Amino acid sequence: MNNDLYSSTINKMNVRIIPFIMVLYLIAYIDRSNISVAALQMNADLAMTAEMYGIAAGIFYISYIIFEVPSNVILTRVGAKLWIARIMVTWGVIAAGMSLVQTPMQLYIMRFLLGVAEAGFTPGIIYYLSCWYPRSERARAMSLFYIGAALASVIGLPLSGSILNLHGLFGIEGWRWLFLLEGIPAFMLGIVVYFYLDDAPEKARWLTTAQRSWLSEQLASENAQTAIGHHHDWRTALKTRRVWVLSLLWLLQAFGTIGITLFLPLIVKGVAAQQSNFMVSVLSAVPFLFACIFMYVNGRHSDLTKERAWHLGLPLMVAGALLLLAIYSQNLLLAYVLLVLTVGLNWAITPIFWAVTTETVVGAAGAASIALINAVANIAGLIFPPVMGRIKDVTDSYNSALIIVALALIIGGAIGLKIGRKNMSSVAKKETSISSRY
Repeated sequence: MNNDLYSSTINKMNVRIIPFIMVLYLIAYIDRSNISVAALQMNADLAMTAEMYGIAAGIFYISYIIFEVPSNVILTRVGAKLWIARIMVTWGVIAAGMSLVQTPMQLYIMRFLLGVAEAGFTPGIIYYLSCWYPRSERARAMSLFYIGAALASVIGLPLSGSILNLHGLFGIEGWRWLFLLEGIPAFMLGIVVYFYLDDAPEKARWLTTAQRSWLSEQLASENAQTAIGHHHDWRTALKTRRVWVLSLLWLLQAFGTIGITLFLPLIVKGVAAQQSNFMVSVLSAVPFLFACIFMYVNGRHSDLTKERAWHLGLPLMVAGALLLLAIYSQNLLLAYVLLVLTVGLNWAITPIFWAVTTETVVGAAGAASIALINAVANIAGLIFPPVMGRIKDVTDSYNSALIIVALALIIGGAIGLKIGRKNMSSVAKKETSISSRY
């Protein structure tokens, strides 16, 4: 292989694709999770209990789950740039429209519609990256993509907290300004997507002819080695045991990413009641800064060492153990530090997980598999927020709910070890190693 050709191609892709999709995911995650900051004002204005807030947060995932697989199947037929553009424009309109709700029921309806609009975005981008990046670069690319989500919390939580301070401007509540101002960028970027993204390497005029040929041949060679390939249709995803095992792991991991993320500002507010809403949002953002670092380091090291199992399983098990320690710690500062590390380690497995998944599936069946895995994981978002809110209402504490999260992470880590070992054993038999530049 020509190392100069390899390097120049990957470098161009990293500059052209990665920063843009990071911005897209940053905006997507802000619009999905900014309800956690809005709740600091909105719950009182709409007379919502913690359980009612949990329903509002979780109902998004009903429609998201229902439309996830169909959305990704459509993406493979009409092309990524058209479908991702459609997703972003519609969710931007609905996200901004949440500023108009007057009752809890109206909020439930808008959150449901937001799930319809956004369904397929995350698995669509994951599938898109797998159509561009060779295996030797995939975990790193996935880590950079998901850093966009973590940055959404690092940037978005303090930003959302600042927007709350617009409370009363033109007689409008701060949380309404929050939904309106953070929905507009998605609409605008959706238009940009259509003109900026290319559906496949073969259509990328910003690559040279030699680069397009090398990349297409490399991907075709790797795709021929996958268990679920281009010759399978989307229904194969529903019949494959490995896809369901991956779904179980991602579901258990989601108890942390969804359960903690949607309630983090409220959890922090509970132990730092004397702090302003802005300071609570800043404290809630710190864990996601560590998530960015842990994801990149874990993804990069996994690609360099070509090891998946320990990078997939160990961080999740440690995250669960640290969360248990945080729950029972009597020192609030120590508990906060442990919570920061828990969130960071929970997110750290994300690029490894999707690298392992996309090393197994490609084509329409691959797109459906990715969407199915993501849809199953979002069951945690559907079920757990109302349960977590109910537990808080009854016990006046989130501790019992967080114990459930910790146990889910530990079990998920054990499953991750097994999946990672099996995947590396399979890949080792089929794939010729490519030395990494990084």
